[in-house]
Amino acid sequence: MIEGHFIAIEGIDGAGTTTQAARLAAALRKRGLPVRATHEPTDGPIGALIRQVLNGRVVVSGPAGTTSPGWSTLALLFAADRLDHLQAEIIPNLMDGVTVITDRYDASSIAYQGIVSGDAAVSAWIRSINSRARRPDLTIILDVSPETALERRRLRGNVPDLFEEEELQRRLARFYETIEQYLPGDRVLHLNGNIDADTVHAGLVAAVEALRAEG
Repeated sequence: MIEGHFIAIEGIDGAGTTTQAARLAAALRKRGLPVRATHEPTDGPIGALIRQVLNGRVVVSGPAGTTSPGWSTLALLFAADRLDHLQAEIIPNLMDGVTVITDRYDASSIAYQGIVSGDAAVSAWIRSINSRARRPDLTIILDVSPETALERRRLRGNVPDLFEEEELQRRLARFYETIEQYLPGDRVLHLNGNIDADTVHAGLVAAVEALRAEG
């Protein structure tokens, strides 16, 4: 059986990655293609722990009292969750000929932990701890202005998580604009995520159809 394609959708919080990943999966299923939609952090044991960290439910003790685990701890947790994700879900589906679409992958770790650390050299370390992670066949970046993303986050009404601070999101938006330099050899496509959702969706479908046409 021919292995399925592995597609990652990326962007800042409010870029529309979750919505567009779900719409893309539904569109491909309508075309008769077997599809598995997934996300990171996962629903597995390590992913559940990460979600608790992001929601402020897991803290650690430090000199100044309790605080969230540091960026390096989070980077290692994300890498472990990713390898578990690959072993338990992504690779088995790909080997069965299923197209796998993930809402976030290691580009998120490079962007988020790289920015939070405040050290440009950290990106190389993050790449190294993810070196065993299978590369996506296509990574699609939804480039969205911080202002648009902020309004979308406000409309969805969720309690902000650890990374949804406005200035951090501005820095992340700039980082994502050129993130392909940290993903050497990967196929990376940028789409304008500021426009209406239907047009963005059409761009994703066209990109995946082009990938499939190449075999």
